[in-house]
Amino acid sequence: MKSWLLHILVNAIAIIAVGTLFESIHIDGVGGALLAALILSILNAIVRPILVVLTLPITIVSLGLFLLVINAITLWLTDVFLGSTFEIAGFGMAIIAAIIISIINLILNSLIKDMK
Repeated sequence: MKSWLLHILVNAIAIIAVGTLFESIHIDGVGGALLAALILSILNAIVRPILVVLTLPITIVSLGLFLLVINAITLWLTDVFLGSTFEIAGFGMAIIAAIIISIINLILNSLIKDMK
């Protein structure tokens, strides 16, 4: 339970960072970022595995790069579910945001692992 909450907090920090980097991503404060992180975590647990299995041939041919598109789809679905609380202007921006969120998550998770 603690690691799941920590993961949501790390995702929220990454979402806030991306929201401050780009004007085309709108977040309604810290609460909106936490809600977006919660929805994104739920989508990553339920929808992402289904998308990975369905797109396995494309993912293999692209040497795993299609997983970035899947991450962008889950981020875009988060935008759809949250409406004006969390908005991304276009799918291209969702791909860029997914890449940056993944990088920030990687860095923060490695820092947390080193602290333990």
